[in-house]
Amino acid sequence: MAEDERFNRRRFFREGLREMLKPLARAAEPMQRAIEQFESIASQPAKKPASKPDPKNSGTLPSIWIRPPGALQPDQSFRDTCSRCRKCVEVCPAKCIQIDTTGARGNGAPFIIPEEMPCVVCDGLQCMHHCPTGALSPIPLTSIKMGTALWNESLCLRTKGDEPSTNSEQECTRCIDTCPLGSAAIDLREGKVHVIEDGCIGCGVCQYQCPTEPKSIIVLGQEIWTNRTVK
Repeated sequence: MAEDERFNRRRFFREGLREMLKPLARAAEPMQRAIEQFESIASQPAKKPASKPDPKNSGTLPSIWIRPPGALQPDQSFRDTCSRCRKCVEVCPAKCIQIDTTGARGNGAPFIIPEEMPCVVCDGLQCMHHCPTGALSPIPLTSIKMGTALWNESLCLRTKGDEPSTNSEQECTRCIDTCPLGSAAIDLREGKVHVIEDGCIGCGVCQYQCPTEPKSIIVLGQEIWTNRTVK
């Protein structure tokens, strides 16, 4: 085979692969931007954040979505199995499950944005038990893994410089107090918030309840968490 023919074949397959990966890259881009922005803030000198959201704050993170509890993994299996029937949306008592028919968020399949409304881990876990296709599979509460919470010390009200604050306003434990899994998922260690990775199910209640802006704790979807680059 001539050298130029081999080159053309390599270029053909390379371009074809690039085209195949474009939809995946577009879908992951908003989440990746949020992760990079969240982690870049952590590298900056710690300072006391605003206790109330500021609509003019340019540091607000883009919305990061997660899948409903019991979603098949990897995410492609969930998307392939889900019929978009909206049954999970209809039975959710918290009204946290959404479907974006444009596909801009969640690739057109059911998703949850914790900052807007988290999964409250309702009694009976209705979405899992009403899914007709098996895209959401009934599993025990402790086996649910929608994602994992990630805490940013430099944004947390508990942090003032390099030392834990003694100010009562800055003794915030809202993320810990409201976690449905309690100390199995998140606790306080030496004055700092500690997420227990094996216990956190990624419901997003901590992110929703966090009073800082940007949020000092966010949930990354399980696939993103597993594949993210540890810096």
